[in-house]
Amino acid sequence: MPQIVVLPHVELCPDGAVIEAAAGVSLCDALLTHDVEIEHACEKSCACTTCHVIVREGFGGLVPSDEKEDDLLDKAWGLEPNSRLSCQVILGDADLVIEIPKYTINMAKEGKH
Repeated sequence: MPQIVVLPHVELCPDGAVIEAAAGVSLCDALLTHDVEIEHACEKSCACTTCHVIVREGFGGLVPSDEKEDDLLDKAWGLEPNSRLSCQVILGDADLVIEIPKYTINMAKEGKH
């Protein structure tokens, strides 16, 4: 069971979190199951970027992103080389440290930044 360290996020996880999740589930589902209410406007269908996360540790242990995810990530707010869409990250055995960006593309469009 991989351990996921969620770095503090002002709104979604102010104190950060350490969770364990079953291999084979998406990172997005693992976060939601553990009350980290990450946005997922497209209902986890890889059609938006609102579940964007930055993998600070463990990135190399993930199955690489596909072309569709890469194309969407190009539109994500705060994109970094180790960015992923949490709905597309299927957990394996690797432990992860993730950061949820301060804003999503939806928040930026609504002027909440």
